[in-house]
Amino acid sequence: MKANRFRRLVAGLLALCLSVTGTLPAYAGIVSTETAIAGAERGQIAGFVQRADVQARLQAMGVDPREVQKRVAALSDEEAMQLAAQMNELPAGGMDLIWWLVAIFLVLLFTDMMGWTHIFPFTQKK
Repeated sequence: MKANRFRRLVAGLLALCLSVTGTLPAYAGIVSTETAIAGAERGQIAGFVQRADVQARLQAMGVDPREVQKRVAALSDEEAMQLAAQMNELPAGGMDLIWWLVAIFLVLLFTDMMGWTHIFPFTQKK
């Protein structure tokens, strides 16, 4: 008897909810390719900004990471696509170290060849 009452109550509530809300229309539209790509690129930018090392660097520079996230969300589709393209063109962080090591090697090699230092055994000594 209790199960029957419970079923009636649930059925009545369900009928009430369906009659009150009615059938709501669904709106669908065509999403352009640019909008879809910009949404993905905006997600890429937001993911970059949310990284812990990026947020630490932003705070070290005196920038509030929440403000940056708000500005990323406010980017237009064209701005998001442009910024993501620039981010993809940047070299990885390890390249700076390699260039510094090459520059130091060349400076030391030059000073060794000029006879100011004696670091490398393969240069001629006078």
